[in-house]
Amino acid sequence: MSALKTRQNDGNVIAFLNEVEDLQKKEDSLLLLDIMKEATGEEPKMWGPSIIGFGKYHYKYESGREGNWFLTGFSPRKQNMSVYIMPGFEHFHHLTEQLGKHSTGKSCLYFKRLSDINQEILRLLIKESVDYMKKKYS
Repeated sequence: MSALKTRQNDGNVIAFLNEVEDLQKKEDSLLLLDIMKEATGEEPKMWGPSIIGFGKYHYKYESGREGNWFLTGFSPRKQNMSVYIMPGFEHFHHLTEQLGKHSTGKSCLYFKRLSDINQEILRLLIKESVDYMKKKYS
C-alpha cells in the first residue's frame, strides 16, 4: 500500500486553472494544457490539489513500495511554472540545450513564462519523455 498523498482525483482542471490569479500564468497554463494534450494524446486529470497530470503508470520499487503516478504534468506554482518530466533529463540533453530560459530539478523543468521557452522543443521533450516512460513501464 502506498503512503503517497498526491493521487489522481475528479477535480475540474479548467476550474483549477481559472483560479490562477496571475493572468500571464493562467494564459500560459491554458496553452501548456493544449501542448500536453497534443504531445501525450491523453486527457488532463487533477493529481492532488495543484498538479495537472497526463496518463499514468504503475511503479514498484525493490522495497515493495508501489503506486501510480502521471506520465507527465505541470503545476502553475507562484514562483515558476513546473513541468514534470518523469524520467529526468539525462536522455534529453539534445532538447534541453535548445529549450530557452529554464532550470531543472531531478524531474522538474522550471520556467517563468512560456514565451521564454521554445514551445516546439518543449512539445518534443514532453513527447519523448512520455514515450520513454511508456516503454519502460509497459
